[in-house]
Amino acid sequence: MTQSATIPAQPAYSEAARKVIGRKPQLFINGDWVDSSHDALIEVEDPSSGKVIAHVVDASGKDVERAVAAARSAFDDGRWSNMPPMERERIMIRLADLLHDHADELAELEAIDNGKPKGIATVVDIPAAISEIRYMAGWAGKLTGETAAPYAMPGEQVFGYTVREPVGVCVQIVPWNFPLLMACQKIAPALAAGCTLILKPAEQTPLTALRLADLVAEAGFPAGVVNILTGYGETAGDLLVRHPDVDKVAFTGSTDVGKAIRRNATDTMKRITLELGGKSPVIVMPDADVKQAAKGAASAIFFNSGQVCVAGSRLFAHRSIFDSVLEGISTAAPRWTPRPALDPAAQMGPLVSAEQLDRVMGYIAAGKRDGASVVTGGDSPAGDGYFVNPTVLADVNPQMSVVREEIFGPVVVAQRFDDLDEVAKAANDTAYGLGAGVWTRDLSTMHKLASKIKAGTIWGNCHAAIDPALPFGGYKQSGIGREQGRQGIEPYLETKTVILQL
Repeated sequence: MTQSATIPAQPAYSEAARKVIGRKPQLFINGDWVDSSHDALIEVEDPSSGKVIAHVVDASGKDVERAVAAARSAFDDGRWSNMPPMERERIMIRLADLLHDHADELAELEAIDNGKPKGIATVVDIPAAISEIRYMAGWAGKLTGETAAPYAMPGEQVFGYTVREPVGVCVQIVPWNFPLLMACQKIAPALAAGCTLILKPAEQTPLTALRLADLVAEAGFPAGVVNILTGYGETAGDLLVRHPDVDKVAFTGSTDVGKAIRRNATDTMKRITLELGGKSPVIVMPDADVKQAAKGAASAIFFNSGQVCVAGSRLFAHRSIFDSVLEGISTAAPRWTPRPALDPAAQMGPLVSAEQLDRVMGYIAAGKRDGASVVTGGDSPAGDGYFVNPTVLADVNPQMSVVREEIFGPVVVAQRFDDLDEVAKAANDTAYGLGAGVWTRDLSTMHKLASKIKAGTIWGNCHAAIDPALPFGGYKQSGIGREQGRQGIEPYLETKTVILQL
């Protein structure tokens, strides 16, 4: 079991970061920074220190009305949807270029706000955010309808065709684990389709979304096309979801909140896409390269402190190699020893909040009470901030909460299996179906498991590899719809059929 260590202090912020953190709390509505209609604020913490570093607006009902009205007007008058697709694409590419130009600053802000290591944000989050915008920008001029020969009517008398039109005003609610990446993943297809939008970042991590608003203005988006509101999900978020002038809601976050959003969007029949929770299996077959599989399994759960919807939180290793795989993960664990987010040596930072720390430690305690044994970790190092050591639990069973429920922390539960059908059944024994990883040298085994496992993405000899051109989403309670790829822009479009009698 890992021994607790004292976490060093968070290094000093750069001048650029201090400037963003210290600015006046405002909202970005109709192309301008505006004051809220009231004085309510939300504290912003640095999870590496546990200290409050800034305040942002807790948007009021009047603020929500202003933002929706701005987006509605911008959509209805066609200032964005009727703009030549080439121009929409150009402005989106300009935004991507600005993100690239400010990459170091954005990575630091993400590290300060979320707790992820700046080095990881630099090579993962910011480039991925840029790629989302660049990829979707290319779709702006490639959205076409089709002609269709009539089936039950004479072809010489009737002409039929379809057109694709933007769905309208979109509300996009993003989580705290990948704040800027998720924001860009949401806004990119909406903008390419010609929609207008209101983006609401998670209340825990608003800093990069607010900085994104500056870059949106600089890129040249018309007023009202992109509006950014900070606020709590249960207040501002709920008002946005229920608003009658909103046509579509896209949400990434917990399954429970996703269910509430689906219910609350029903009265107005809003279009919705939901990317929700997961309890993803990592399966190591007996023929796998054990050293590489153990290293990959460790990365699958410890990356981003396990705060990943597709985190490989359930490890299934064949009985013949189970002990070797666990030994390999335990050997890899020290590389993931948590450190402050701005520490250049950090590979894993803190959890995002005190609430999340309590949640994760509560699950570890429950696992121990239920009979799980701690192979490594299981504790929280001393010091400021919200840190948990990388944790491996063995001697678990499918009835334990640590096996069945999404922990969203650096905690993996390890189980043995004997044959392919057994492990496929165990992998599917969950309410979730977002992702799964399979480690094997046998191509036939890989294809068989890919067919049997009910999940939106199956990885072979890797985990959590995501690309803007490939659709992403879940089966079962892991969500509705897909993001990225051609499938990711479809939810932002309506299909209109036109039938002409000749």
